Amino acid sequence: MTTSIPTTEPSTIIPGDTVKWTKTLKDYPASSGWVLSYDLIKSDTRYTFSAITSGEDHAVIIPAATSAGYVSGNYEWRARVSKSGEVFTVGSGRITISVSFGDEGDARSQARRALQAIEDTLEGRASSATAEYEIAGRRMKYIPIPELLVLRDRYRIDVAREDAAQRSAAGLPNPGRVYVRHGQQSAAGSLYPWNIKP
Repeated sequence: MTTSIPTTEPSTIIPGDTVKWTKTLKDYPASSGWVLSYDLIKSDTRYTFSAITSGEDHAVIIPAATSAGYVSGNYEWRARVSKSGEVFTVGSGRITISVSFGDEGDARSQARRALQAIEDTLEGRASSATAEYEIAGRRMKYIPIPELLVLRDRYRIDVAREDAAQRSAAGLPNPGRVYVRHGQQSAAGSLYPWNIKP
């Protein structure tokens, strides 16, 4: 079975996985000598890599051995093309490098880690590492309390959804669903589900 190669940058990289995507840049085709390169930046961590030529397209391949050394976190990425001394930015965005299960690091989801960091900060239990934790490119220590309260509620919902998805995958009932009986029970014993959102 052949796996299709994405044509856009990934939103997440898992350390130890081979990562591939292909970019089509009509104004800067690889066949004309343009070279596409990427920079991934997070605080004091930076990774760079270049695409190879695949006809007119640019093929990006990050070997598993390379991604295995990537440090987890949220990164800003920038894509540029270059040729004969000319350089042009052709894209930018954000990408998350997950924690590898082979590491001794935190294997929780980004939502769970962010929620714990926010709650620790609000409760005055934040460590120096927590203060440096980044959410949407901003360090925790620079986010005002009112914004942290809003983010806490948002991540609580995300974590509740993760829990519900895990329970559903395991064939367990969703504790957020309550069944209410209306009027007289029919011969079929109808029950009406009402979802209570966290």
